[in-house]
Amino acid sequence: MNALHPPDPRDRPARLTIGVVGAGRVGPALAASLQLAGHRPVAVSGVSESSVRRAAHMLPDVPLVTPEEVLARAELVLLTVPDDALPGLVEGLADTGAVRPGQLIAHTSGRYGVRVLDPALRAGALPLALHPAMTFTGTPVDVQRLAGCSFGVTAPEELRLAAEALVIEMGGEPEWIAEESRPLYHAALALGANHLVTLVAQAMDLLRTAGVAAPDRMLGPLLGAALDNALRSGDAALTGPVARGDAGTVAAHVAQLRAHAPGTVAGYLAMARATADRALAHGLLKPELAEDLLDVLAGEPGPTEGTAP
Repeated sequence: MNALHPPDPRDRPARLTIGVVGAGRVGPALAASLQLAGHRPVAVSGVSESSVRRAAHMLPDVPLVTPEEVLARAELVLLTVPDDALPGLVEGLADTGAVRPGQLIAHTSGRYGVRVLDPALRAGALPLALHPAMTFTGTPVDVQRLAGCSFGVTAPEELRLAAEALVIEMGGEPEWIAEESRPLYHAALALGANHLVTLVAQAMDLLRTAGVAAPDRMLGPLLGAALDNALRSGDAALTGPVARGDAGTVAAHVAQLRAHAPGTVAGYLAMARATADRALAHGLLKPELAEDLLDVLAGEPGPTEGTAP
């Protein structure tokens, strides 16, 4: 093989035509990634103006057609619609006869496994659940982020190799999730990623209120280190006033939040209680300090509650 002229990926065997139903943030990125591996996007469907723009930007020259036409043109169909819309979409496509025997139908929902594709399976399709554990922006940067991204994969035994190959071609790492474990798997990701965005946004708002001009610059190194420590050490990485049992400090926090950002109090108390429970279980929070702390978290006035901000 001439190292200066590697083979064109389009010359590889078993290249597939790709269709996308639902041009949200995920579908065009996955199709663009598969295109880099030599597969060929041939059709995409989208309804909103933003979906149409996104499809045109991420998959230029790929025609925008109806979902039924996507299935008519593609050998591998990516169903990338919101979770609640997926069952009805699958049933509708199967009922209209759009599903072809031998066609690969893959959805990207974290919540569902392959049972949600049973109507397509009965029509002869080959079902796959390929959920990228990644947050998407709807821009080309998403394709780069797929490198090393874990995918929650559920597939019939006879399709495991095909599912694994598709994930690897997108630069991802397949992680096999049992059908019955999909909702728990998805809840874990939502807890970690979606709630993280809310927590960070609230922290930035509070810093602005406190007079910090660049809260993102202040939080970046701190949160990066906290995340790295948590991934490496789990509960042993806990630090701060809750883990130390500083009831007075926590009470001061609660008082200030009630005065300046009352909408954040419930979340702060809930996360502080969860942190206290984990710190106690891990031996970081001393039991003799926990009582006053838990009183504060239960809403009892602490040492600094009621004082002027």
